[in-house]
This record gives sequence, structure tokens and C-alpha cells, in this order.
Amino acid sequence: MPIAIAVTSSDLVLPPPGGPVPAAAVLRPPEEQPLDTAVTQAALLLDQCGHLVVLYPDSLPAAYVRRLHTVRSVLESDRVALLPVALPPLAVGVLARQLRQLSVSDLSPGVLASAARLLTHYIYAGAQLSSVARCDRVDVGFGAHVGSLVPGTRFGVLVNPTRTLLRTGPGETPDGPGFATRLTVARARPRTGEDWVTDTLAPGWRVEGVQEVLPLPADSRRWWGTHRAVEFAAAIPDPSVLYQLVTSVRREECHWCGLELIGDRCGFCSAPVPRADPAAADRPAHAIGPPVTARTPGARTPGARAPGARAPGARHAAPATSGR
Repeated sequence: MPIAIAVTSSDLVLPPPGGPVPAAAVLRPPEEQPLDTAVTQAALLLDQCGHLVVLYPDSLPAAYVRRLHTVRSVLESDRVALLPVALPPLAVGVLARQLRQLSVSDLSPGVLASAARLLTHYIYAGAQLSSVARCDRVDVGFGAHVGSLVPGTRFGVLVNPTRTLLRTGPGETPDGPGFATRLTVARARPRTGEDWVTDTLAPGWRVEGVQEVLPLPADSRRWWGTHRAVEFAAAIPDPSVLYQLVTSVRREECHWCGLELIGDRCGFCSAPVPRADPAAADRPAHAIGPPVTARTPGARTPGARAPGARAPGARHAAPATSGR
């Protein structure tokens, strides 16, 4: 059985770009599902699949996050990974789809969960907005605020892997991926007339194809600060390239729960990977590494090495989110 992948909204379960992909489970918010039902659902997933990896936007309401941690605590299980993701809602769905593609491979649960941080670096996520007056995802200057008041003005916002704000127009695109991607697009209303995302951005980034999904994720309106958004995410669609990328990274064993992992932190118990090199403690402890480029479809995508900086003494500190 594949490792179970779960999300926190049904609109984050995106159709596969091609070929069969295991479905994702949908965990409901506290106001829609009693605690005992949520615990039973998670327990069934663990019985069927062995491990459960839950992806959710880091903007998820606090009560919803507490519910997820409560379910894991009630189950007293080390086999549930709760992974907050600093991406817009559509991009979270794209990342979940990539993990669903990899869940049928021979990747171990710990490697699959920690791969989410690596794959985040390879997703180019943003939106076209009619107004940036309420957008706090990028630095918005005075000119952009004034431009939001002019009818017909549109803005392109890229928030991952870098942050960029520009006024949209023919030939105007932010720097895009240097490797083969497919563009997933969700819009608040059906397309009418010219469209910057599909007519300018997609050919400018030389994507291999465009997939439009409906509807726009419900949380996108709050995330972008407007209900008139065209959200997009360009990501690697080929599961064989994703697998090669993940398996090219050095593997470690979690000193706390014993699972195999990549990067500098366990996806299940959140324990950091101790490093013996004192100089490494001065390096930033962010994700696995900067993106690399594979400029031709099907080309081998080399993996990034983990910077893995951790201070001495981490080996004996129980992680706060371990659920132990």
C-alpha cells in the first residue's frame, strides 16, 4: 500500500497531470468534524497505509492546527507527520500531488516526508492580482498601491522560490524555472479574453503544458488579499525526475525516532540532524539547498546537498512536536 498523503481541504486534491495517482485523504476542520471521527479517520489511514503525511498551509487557522496535533497525540503514534508549508494554497496542492506520485515508489516514509521541504524549492508559485492593496506576501511600494486604484491594472506576484512584484503586460514575466515544468492554474472566474498567465507567463517560462483546475482554492482569497486572483504554480510533473531528485540527496537516520530522512530535520518527529562540525552551527538551518537546473526535459536532475547545521547538544533534546 502507498504511504497515505492527506491535505486539509478538498480543493487541494488536484487531478494528476497524467497517469494514475493515489488519492489524497481530506482532513476536516474542527467545526465540520467531531474529534472522535477525526481520530477514527486517521487511525484507519494508519491501519491501511502504515504512515500518514499531512500537508497544510502555514496560514491554516490555529484551531485547525491544534486539531491536527490533538489527533496525533490521541493516537500516540510516531507514524503521523504534520508538515506546515509556506506556499500559497494551489502550490500546496501541487506539492501534495508530487508526494502522491512518489508515495507508490520505494521511498521510505521518513524520506518521503522530509522530501516535501526539498521539493518546495522547485515550485514557482504566484498569482495575477487585480489589486495589491491588501497583499502582504511581497513588499508593495507606493506606486503599486496607487496603481491598484487604476481600473484595468494587473499585477504579477511571485512568492516562491523568490519574491517579485511587477505590472503585467506583453513580454513581462518574472524569472522562471531553468528546468522542465508544467503549469497548474486556478482562477476565481472563467477566462474571458487575453490572459497574462497562459498567454505570456506560460510561453515565457517554456512550460511543457498548462493544466487549469476549478475552483480556485477557498483559502486563496484570504491568502492573496483579494477574491479576483489567477493563481499559478509551475512544478516538475515527471515522477521519475522527482524520484531521481530525492534519491540523489544524502540520507541520514533520525537520532530520535530512528526513521531514515534527507535534509536537516525529520518530517515525523521534527528532530534536527546533529552535526559534529562546530563551524556548521553558524550556517543557516533552512531547507535542503538551493534549486538546481535541468534544462532539457528528461535530463538528469542532480540533487542538492543538505547544509544541515545544528548546534551541539541537539541529540539529547526531545523535539517539541514529537507527540511523545
